[in-house]
Amino acid sequence: MSDDAYRFATHAIHAGQRPDPSTGAIMTPVYMTSTFVQSSPGVVKDDYDYARSKNPTRTALEANLAALEGGTHGFAFSSGLAAMDCILHLLRAGDHIVLSDDVYGGTFRQLDKVFRHTGLSTTRVDMTDLAAVKAAMKPSTRLVWLETPSNPMLKVIDIAAMRAIVDGARPDPAPGGTDAALGPLGEPIVKPILVVDNTFASPYLQNPLANGAHVVMHSCTKYIGGHSDLVAGAMVTSDPTLAAKIKFTQNAVGAVPGAMDCFLMLRSTKTLHVRMQRHCENAMEIASRLSRHSAVAKVIYPGLESHPQHALAKKQMRAFGGMISVVIKGGLPASRRMLERVELFSLAESLGGVESLIEHPAIMTHASIPAEARAKLGIDDGLVRLSVGIEDVEDLWSDLDQSLAC
Repeated sequence: MSDDAYRFATHAIHAGQRPDPSTGAIMTPVYMTSTFVQSSPGVVKDDYDYARSKNPTRTALEANLAALEGGTHGFAFSSGLAAMDCILHLLRAGDHIVLSDDVYGGTFRQLDKVFRHTGLSTTRVDMTDLAAVKAAMKPSTRLVWLETPSNPMLKVIDIAAMRAIVDGARPDPAPGGTDAALGPLGEPIVKPILVVDNTFASPYLQNPLANGAHVVMHSCTKYIGGHSDLVAGAMVTSDPTLAAKIKFTQNAVGAVPGAMDCFLMLRSTKTLHVRMQRHCENAMEIASRLSRHSAVAKVIYPGLESHPQHALAKKQMRAFGGMISVVIKGGLPASRRMLERVELFSLAESLGGVESLIEHPAIMTHASIPAEARAKLGIDDGLVRLSVGIEDVEDLWSDLDQSLAC
């Protein structure tokens, strides 16, 4: 059977990895080296000349991630924001970005505080409203960026519909009159591309490339890493021209992970499918119980029929993930009291680890978003975000129940 015919769980354990040819070690070695010996000037083995450009441990990881997303080219970065930075470096002054209104605070900060000064402009839009997305597109639009499910309001966005809008865009003519979708290597793109941040879903629950995304992006710090012990990012594509441009920029900018972090991610992807199964089971049970709790005003979880995009989530995802957002009755005093009383849940930023985390988006992860924008999205003082881990669900529920007690 060819490698392409294997299913997800098999890819998770084996894709991109072969026993070490020199020793037979079943685990990919950690190649802690900055450079590689050349047999003659410019003559290198398998393109390995300098570790920023290519490292065997990272090569194995990138092939593994590409297989999990159903893509052909994978790229690893030192963080999710470093992966985003790489994509934004494909743009040029005057380009326009359509951004989903509900995104990670760091995503907003990078666009608003860093790349805005390079001459890029951004329009934020509710991407559950297709007409609003179409209206936001401009001839200068070169990038449509979205998260689904989104952070922290867990909006589910129709990826195939977004691709149709991108394909229907009428961009400004490219310099020189070329109609190529992508400029030459090292040059900006000339037609819009669709990038989907798949961090909340993980490759196990959703594969955006199959629904039309040009690029899928991850903060591997979260579910792919899964153990709260590394910071990393990734991008995957099946477009060879776009892949060449990403590879060029990845090397030129240099925000790549070290060999040990790549090894840790390879360790983690081997259990991604079993971890995600438990995350989803626990979150579904917790969300159902919270929706009936007297101290809770609202539960936002794609697996509940009350979620406005529940039907789309059933169609687009294999299950509903481990993230839950909850509005606590009583606003900030009540939510603060709950967050200070949890014992098994840890009050901390980040998500996707085997241990359960809880946080207050308005004060913590989304503090960089202006207050008026948070209010419009529903990120109010009573909102808390849960990353449901893989502990025993009854222990998790007991902790939440006692934290919400009057």
